[in-house]
Amino acid sequence: MLTGTSGLDYQAIKQRQHAVWASGDYAVIGTTLQIVGENLCEAVDLRAGSRVLDVAAGNGNATLAAARRFADVTSTDYVSEWLEQGRLRAAAERLPVAFQEADVEALPFADGSYDVVLSTFGVMFAPNQEQAAAELARVVVPGGRIGLANWTPGGFIGRLLKLVAQYATPVPGLKPSTRWGTAEGLQALFAGHALQLQARNFMFRYRSPEHWLEVFEACYGPTHKVLASLAPERQQALAQEILELLRGANQSGDASLVVPGEYLEVVVTTKAA
Repeated sequence: MLTGTSGLDYQAIKQRQHAVWASGDYAVIGTTLQIVGENLCEAVDLRAGSRVLDVAAGNGNATLAAARRFADVTSTDYVSEWLEQGRLRAAAERLPVAFQEADVEALPFADGSYDVVLSTFGVMFAPNQEQAAAELARVVVPGGRIGLANWTPGGFIGRLLKLVAQYATPVPGLKPSTRWGTAEGLQALFAGHALQLQARNFMFRYRSPEHWLEVFEACYGPTHKVLASLAPERQQALAQEILELLRGANQSGDASLVVPGEYLEVVVTTKAA
């Protein structure tokens, strides 16, 4: 599927990305990010009874946060295994949530179906960024809000993704996902809409740098997939570079790990009809 003038086969890219994100066990990491979803619901001033769509929801951090505030929530992702994890979490808390498999670049919802659209570290990884942004704006009501949490290029995860990409096969012409973590990128993606941006930090708290690497190698798709694909010597080289990155960013002052992961908290208010 060719889109626009880029010449990129977005369908092939998405299939490749799906294989990456479906690998490992993201839910182990996803649950640690719950506070981001809670903060995002406050940032958009979410009201009880609002119709909310969580896009690229993963295992449901923003989904659960919105449902706890008595919103009417639909949780979507293109990885069905993650939606099942979200279902289990919602059931455990007795939260009524609708779950539906969906591609953020072609959302199966009518124009203006939702009052609020949310995405935490999800939509930013869609390969066709302009199409994904247009879909978010399309399904929200005029004057509605889009709340996003996106890793910044200069933050810890942004630097990690850049490092890991040096060991992977690049896709020529594909815009970096961390473009969503910049004011310039967001202004281009949501031209004509009002933006509020707030830099925040999520604190990664692990037993040690080695513990962080153990968890992310096993569970986080990008690091899991790339490390598994490398020959032993390259695998060791990447692991050492990641450990150096962790040690350099560590603020714990002891043997444990406390690393700030900068992200951009985004509130888009769509233009009125």
